[in-house]
Amino acid sequence: MKTYAGYEDVDLFAEGAQEHWYEAYPLLHEQAPVLRLPGEGLVPGTDGFVLSKYNDIERVVKDAERYTPTMSLAVDALIAEGSDNTDGFNLALQSLVTLRPNAELWRSHRQELTDPWVGPGARRHQEMITELVDELIDSWIEQPQIDFVAQFARPLPQRVTARVLGFPDADVEQLALWGTAQVMSFVYGKGHRNELNAQQMEQQNAELRGFAEYVRDQIQRKREHPADDMISFLIDVVYQPLQRQLTDSEIQGVVYFMVLGGLETTQYALAEQAQLLCETPGLFDTLKADPDKIRAFTEEVMRIRAPTQGLSTRITTQDELFQGVEVPAGSLLHLRWAAGNVDPERYECPYQIDLERKALGNHLTFSQGPRTCPGAGISRLEQQIAWQRLLPRLAAIEYAPGNTMSHQPGIMLGTDAVHLSIKPQR
Repeated sequence: MKTYAGYEDVDLFAEGAQEHWYEAYPLLHEQAPVLRLPGEGLVPGTDGFVLSKYNDIERVVKDAERYTPTMSLAVDALIAEGSDNTDGFNLALQSLVTLRPNAELWRSHRQELTDPWVGPGARRHQEMITELVDELIDSWIEQPQIDFVAQFARPLPQRVTARVLGFPDADVEQLALWGTAQVMSFVYGKGHRNELNAQQMEQQNAELRGFAEYVRDQIQRKREHPADDMISFLIDVVYQPLQRQLTDSEIQGVVYFMVLGGLETTQYALAEQAQLLCETPGLFDTLKADPDKIRAFTEEVMRIRAPTQGLSTRITTQDELFQGVEVPAGSLLHLRWAAGNVDPERYECPYQIDLERKALGNHLTFSQGPRTCPGAGISRLEQQIAWQRLLPRLAAIEYAPGNTMSHQPGIMLGTDAVHLSIKPQR
């Protein structure tokens, strides 16, 4: 077991560790801002290192040449092997081999293929998202109690992602199951490398083979009947770096990442926002009286309670020094974004929501630099529209009886259920 600074009751990578984040991160900052994990590097004989300070993490994520992304290593391995395996995550990696194998093409991929839909271009979906938010609210507004996760936070991003891609509304439930399969390693994987056992990997691959077949069918359907959706766009677009249209397998890879990134972050953020509205005296009334503060609210909650707590995503290419700790070349870096987001050297009163805080969007929740989450734009839009529509419809919310605040295992801050007592605005 890897513990922080000798604090034996909190295991950074144990099942249910999310419940102890508020105890662990101050200890990391004060006593072990860089935590060594002996023998837990990417290859035998190397170590892993957990970085918890904001400036260290920022330095790493903004320099993809000095700190090589592990995904780039996986792409290089596929190129060297000449593999066309489309099981599990390789379905997505195959598209990276041709569409974005290097930093220059990574940037082009984002600007040409995803930004118009889920990045800066996400505003095109404002009316659609508003409609879906209103439909969900209408379905439970007269109920005295709701499970906010099951009845709002989870279905909203599922339905939005389906609409953006062009999947039929009737397929949303199945899409959600495939999304769960995609993140299986982050929920049930062991250690900071999120490793599944052989049985779990086979289960995941079997489920994702079904997803691959479904996406192939959807691509064919869109070729015959194009619409105003992302898959139709990907079929038609000419990718300028390659001066050609995308193949079906490349489109499948892009869609895989859209589903992977489009569901979980928004769900977890909305659930934590509801909790902090219940836990912070006066916050609900403040936002209700001044809706212009909703953006600040959503950014602050994403900072304080990052949906993804951390990932092991970078390899050092040379010997490094972090917080006085020597980190050899070839070491695997686990970037603990959630800890960086509450670093007291970066944020004054880091665990408090400050609606006047400067540079609100500079937290690490979506990472930073050239590998920033491409879906950050649409996730932010969903969260803001959600509360812009929820607050005028609600006179009050508070915790209902029966909340256990249990979380899924793994590195994502997924609350299983949030039971609320609500009072509609009359």
